[in-house]
Amino acid sequence: MNLKDEFESIRKWATEKGIYQSGDPKTQTLKLLEEAGELAKAVIHQDNEEIKDAIGDCVVVLVSIAKLTGLQFEDCVNSAYQVIESRKGKMSNGTFVKAS
Repeated sequence: MNLKDEFESIRKWATEKGIYQSGDPKTQTLKLLEEAGELAKAVIHQDNEEIKDAIGDCVVVLVSIAKLTGLQFEDCVNSAYQVIESRKGKMSNGTFVKAS
């Protein structure tokens, strides 16, 4: 399955679960923070299976937030990449810091 199909499967699942009918971007954002916390815990414990699961869960929630706000997740990713693709900067303490 390619990524386009994966995102469509996520949207289908979310529709079937009522997320788009009864969901709210604010509550879904809180869900994203919960999933990000699980990711942080997994990273701290170096648990690759949990890291994989948490990253996937974050993407699922982000797909839903995008749809609930009238956006397409893929367009959001593409827009972000267009901004960062030529960004200048350097690594500092394990983090990329963009040039001023």
